[in-house]
Amino acid sequence: MKKILLVAAVAAGLSGGAAQAATGNSATGTGTANAVVVGPLQITHNTGAALNFGSFTAGTGGTVTVTSAGVASATGDVGLVTGSSPTADAFTVVGTPNRAFGITASSSNTVSTGGATPATMPFSVSAANSASLTAGGTFALAVGGTLTVGSGQAAGAYTGSYTVTVTYQ
Repeated sequence: MKKILLVAAVAAGLSGGAAQAATGNSATGTGTANAVVVGPLQITHNTGAALNFGSFTAGTGGTVTVTSAGVASATGDVGLVTGSSPTADAFTVVGTPNRAFGITASSSNTVSTGGATPATMPFSVSAANSASLTAGGTFALAVGGTLTVGSGQAAGAYTGSYTVTVTYQ
């Protein structure tokens, strides 16, 4: 008798569950939503820093390159002047800790002597393509570059500017 009651109870439970699923014309499920807000990514030019190609003679032209470590070299007939102080430029990037970001720099940059008939020289900027913020949310970005010196380039002090953009990846 116990077996018959047990079988009847199991059958009733199965048929009751099946009947409920078969008679419903809608169902509702619950999903999960997530979001992560990251702090703004900021880049600041370090006070007093500059991409400085130093002093050199032009000769018949060539290039002056300054690495991101601030080491200068020259090609062609360009001669670096002893005692010159070439330096890499420096920026501080701040944002959400441990986040990766991309780095891009402007192109078609020039330095100029200014005045009514300025002499110019083109330069390119070199920096890492990407980096990651530290656990403290900072990154020290060093920027070097290559200056193209023309044959018989006019003597004088040249200045110019460029941009660096950082973007979360």
